[in-house]
Amino acid sequence: MTGLVLIVALALAFDFINGFHDAANSIATVVSTRVLSPNAAVLWAAAFNFIAFLVFSTHVAGNIARGVDARVVTLGLVAAGLVGAVVWDLLTWWWGLPTSSSHALLGGLAGAAVVKAGFGALDAAFFAKTALFIVLSPLVGAVLGFGLMALTMALFGNRSQRVVDRGFRRMQLVSAALYSLGHGGNDAQKTMGIIVAALIANGQLAAAGRGELQHIPLWVVLACHAAMGLGTLSGGWRIVKTMGMKITRLAPVGGFCAETAGASTLFMATALGIPVSTTHTITGAIIGVGTVRKLSAVRWGVAGRIVWAWVLTVPGAAAISAVTFLGLRAAGVPV
Repeated sequence: MTGLVLIVALALAFDFINGFHDAANSIATVVSTRVLSPNAAVLWAAAFNFIAFLVFSTHVAGNIARGVDARVVTLGLVAAGLVGAVVWDLLTWWWGLPTSSSHALLGGLAGAAVVKAGFGALDAAFFAKTALFIVLSPLVGAVLGFGLMALTMALFGNRSQRVVDRGFRRMQLVSAALYSLGHGGNDAQKTMGIIVAALIANGQLAAAGRGELQHIPLWVVLACHAAMGLGTLSGGWRIVKTMGMKITRLAPVGGFCAETAGASTLFMATALGIPVSTTHTITGAIIGVGTVRKLSAVRWGVAGRIVWAWVLTVPGAAAISAVTFLGLRAAGVPV
């Protein structure tokens, strides 16, 4: 039982870091457009991160729990996967790169599972769908962001910039709230899935049968949303600067379009039970908004560094977790 408590604590620590690392996803645009101060923005985002449990089902969490064969999952394997995700998140936070905590977590789990039991231990269909959405989520965000920005410019382009900005400053409060709801609804569920996998491995919870929705205890749901909300509350200012200021210059109308496009993408993915990257989604939406005026409005060098970080996230976290797993096994820890 002590091992299980430690795993749950480590999972909630990852969830806190997820909120801290990915706070930029929810607040970068609303801070960079000066609609809210940084402190007010994190309070706004954290509140909607937490109440997301009232809006979304736990479909994503159930899928995460089934990503690795339940017969292979042990507390040691879950611990190694979490270490891989946490270390990768902290490294990319230090570098100021907006990478995906979701894919770091999946990579961490996969790395430990492959070392223990080979690639057959992974749910190939689930990981293939997740890999597909590594590409699709930023593209969908970019297309929606471009479309919303183009439509908005067509409708309001002849009006005074000051009047337009005043109206969209208010509307951006709504779009930021919606994005934070989507962020909490999709990302907190990934940690729920990890805790559920640990509970199943320890015999504290029955695994759902094929085609059945995995039961998620209420305490797991509330704890994960609370940890993420607290992490968001602590900020993540290095990445906020990259997301909100270095990719492209945003006005309130652009911030509204980017957040609304990102939120729409997250709502669709969560309804389908697909764990997508909130980071990829909002970055794609910001780029889509930026390209409406001209391609040179986007700083493509910064965007290129971000894409490289995305590409390296899964193998990077997997490598760290694999080394951790081997280290635990060498130390005689049951894995």
